[in-house]
Amino acid sequence: MLNRLLMLKLWLLVIVIAKTLPMNSPAYGQVIQTNPQQPESFQERIRQQQEDQTQQTQEQLKETWLRLHFKQPQQQQQQLRIQQQEFSRQREQLRRQQQLRLQQQETRLQQQEFTRQQQLRIQQQQLRQDQELRQQQQLRLEQQRQQQELRQQQRQQQELRQQNENL
Repeated sequence: MLNRLLMLKLWLLVIVIAKTLPMNSPAYGQVIQTNPQQPESFQERIRQQQEDQTQQTQEQLKETWLRLHFKQPQQQQQQLRIQQQEFSRQREQLRRQQQLRLQQQETRLQQQEFTRQQQLRIQQQQLRQDQELRQQQQLRLEQQRQQQELRQQQRQQQELRQQNENL
C-alpha cells in the first residue's frame, strides 16, 4: 500500500515537471520569439494555454496530494473503527462463551453434588436396613435360645418328675 502511494506521488511529480519544464526552458522561449510567422496574439494564446494546462496539472496534483494526505487517514480511521468493532464483537463473544462455560461447569457441579447426596441417602438407608435386619436376627436368635432353654428346663423338670415318680 505504501509503495503504491509512493509510486503515485512520484508519477504525479514527473508529470508536473514534464509539463512545466519545457515552458521555462530558454530553448522554448527562443522558438516562440524567433518564429516571426506567428502573430503575437497566437503566441500569447499558446502561452496562456500552457499556463492554464500547468495550473490545471498543479491543481490536480494538489487535489491528489490532499486526497492522499487527508482522505487516506479518514479511510484508515474508518478501517481502524471497523477493526475495533470486530475486536469488541469477538471479545464480547468470548466473554459470553466463558460465561456459558462457567454456567455449564456450575450445573455439572450441582449435578455431581445432587448425585453424591442421593448416593449418601441410599447408603444410609441400606445401613439402617442392615441394622434392622441384624436386630431382627438377633431377636430371633434370642427368642430361639429362650425357647430352647425353656424346653430344656421343661425336659429337665419332666425328667425330675419321672425320677420322683419312679422312686
